[in-house]
Amino acid sequence: MGTVNETVWNTTGPAGAGPATFGTLSVAGNVEREAARAFEIDPLHDPRWAALVDSHPRASVFHSPNWLQALRTVYGYKPFVVTTCPPGARLTNGLVFCRIKSWLTGQRLVSLPFSDHCEPLVDSSGELDDMLLYMRQNVDKHRWKRIEIRPISLEPSGHTKLARSVTYCFHRVDLRRSAQELFRSFNKDSVQRRIRRAERENLKYEEGTSENLLQEFYRLLVMTRRRHCLPPQPLIWFRGLIAAFGKDLKIRVASKDGVAVASILTFSHKKSMVYKYGCCDAKYNRFGGTPLLLWKTIQEAKDGGFEEFDLGRSDTDNLGLIAFKEHWDGQRALIHYWTYPHRPSRPTPSWKKSLARQVVSAAPDLALIGVGKLLYRHVG
Repeated sequence: MGTVNETVWNTTGPAGAGPATFGTLSVAGNVEREAARAFEIDPLHDPRWAALVDSHPRASVFHSPNWLQALRTVYGYKPFVVTTCPPGARLTNGLVFCRIKSWLTGQRLVSLPFSDHCEPLVDSSGELDDMLLYMRQNVDKHRWKRIEIRPISLEPSGHTKLARSVTYCFHRVDLRRSAQELFRSFNKDSVQRRIRRAERENLKYEEGTSENLLQEFYRLLVMTRRRHCLPPQPLIWFRGLIAAFGKDLKIRVASKDGVAVASILTFSHKKSMVYKYGCCDAKYNRFGGTPLLLWKTIQEAKDGGFEEFDLGRSDTDNLGLIAFKEHWDGQRALIHYWTYPHRPSRPTPSWKKSLARQVVSAAPDLALIGVGKLLYRHVG
């Protein structure tokens, strides 16, 4: 069996009292709640975690040991799972985190870095509250900057003192329809006609994880991130994902006359196909490269028996991206991220945004890539 941390702290004892069973924890005024014993396990070495992810209906690609391994290998984040299940028992619940230790952004416990969402794998709100109370106590005791969780539907109770920090839109396409019904559900102008245009233009479609495809994807990614005034993720991150996921990851590239014009990176996990990264050369958008790639992915997912196409999150003020996903009949939901302790975010001054745009637009590719290498491990 994998590593288990059975340390629990007496919530009513003095600081530094040492390991003890849980007592009671004051959570709201004079209200007290009996807190359950919580345990920490290493999800990369305890086989019970992989078994839970495989069996739990709300487990996503971001819970998978593959994702955790990539985070550990590339960024050095140490994953751990909090559970109410004791050592030796079958694992029936778990809340997975990574420890991020950064001199730039502080020490944080995030569930999970670079994930769009990460649902707590629990069967009741009480289990979730017990885990979060345990985590809250650790934050207070060890002076971590904050906890952050990214559930799709579950919400922590007021007892935990977690508060909403940011909200995103999240879209999924239901694939439990015929390919013909799916195609008819797409927006005629923005999707259907552009797919047909791509087919008329004889765009070449390639998929896999070869070095050539990775380089084409990354060239387009740098280009796209520049347009968005952001540095690209480091190339080593994508190498880490390829090494961790193997055949469950595909880079898909559309080319026109030997030139790569659009690319996406997808994961397959259980019954979900996940669209995680996308990029293109805007000069060639009229040829429909991205719509072709998404349609090819949907057709493959249908043939493989997948039931949903996860289009990921969008900023709530990014109306263009939201409309793009809804043109594919993506069903919208809101995802709330939760933090403790809660610190209201301050809007970035407009002059800083303007300065950032100017710097990014003027920076050569190598400089932009270097900034990404430096910053992303601190972001999480």
